[in-house]
Amino acid sequence: MSQTLEIERQDSVATIWLNRPDRHNAFDETLIAELTAACQALEADEAMRVVVLAGRGKSFSAGADLNWMQRAAGYTVEQNLADARQLATMLRTLAELRKPTIARIHGAALGGGMGLAAACNLCVASTAASFATSEVRFGLIPATIGPYVLRAIGARQAARYFLTAERIAARRAWELGLVHELTEPDALDARIRDIVNALLAGGPQAQAAAKDLIRALADRPVDNALVEDTAQRIARIRATPEAKEGLSAFLEKRSPNWMES
Repeated sequence: MSQTLEIERQDSVATIWLNRPDRHNAFDETLIAELTAACQALEADEAMRVVVLAGRGKSFSAGADLNWMQRAAGYTVEQNLADARQLATMLRTLAELRKPTIARIHGAALGGGMGLAAACNLCVASTAASFATSEVRFGLIPATIGPYVLRAIGARQAARYFLTAERIAARRAWELGLVHELTEPDALDARIRDIVNALLAGGPQAQAAAKDLIRALADRPVDNALVEDTAQRIARIRATPEAKEGLSAFLEKRSPNWMES
């Protein structure tokens, strides 16, 4: 029984609800451990094709629970490092799920909450959402979330928001590239359903390989090694049963078998 999460499974879509509404879904040791475990369990569940991350209550996530951070201030260096590694592991586990992930942002996504939004493959936000890397306001830095936020908005924009901790309105987050889709609040779930349906039309093994491909290509020069790597990847996947099924289904004008399950 989870203390901080609620997991809904509907057909092949799992929604992980951060469920500490009284604390604006702020992280503490328990939420970090439970979210890591939930991601690992969904990774192993072949029936689940897409994972949506959402928050109960007014906020998506206000980031780190200040009571937790206050406790951490009294830790030894070794205890602080172990604590930070657990947070970093949770973010990486989410970011490297082989299944497509969607962040559903309806309210504030601050600090680590913005990190969760950036770690997901897609981010769909309400016009009422807001974001911030707020850590410097508390004398901290956005260290563990940094790789995912930089990947989403780039180093130049991160230089502003890491230093100022300004609130980022939903439209500005969309302009920065953090948010893929911006909707009115009452249209948020319908838009996510549309994107989920588009994801379910793709081959699950191909999507996992596409996620690996993005990580392999990002920030690398197009040299002989990269060209060879891409050739190897497409050659391998062409020979898979999923690729053969996908091409056959297209030529035969029918749905592929992964859309029938």
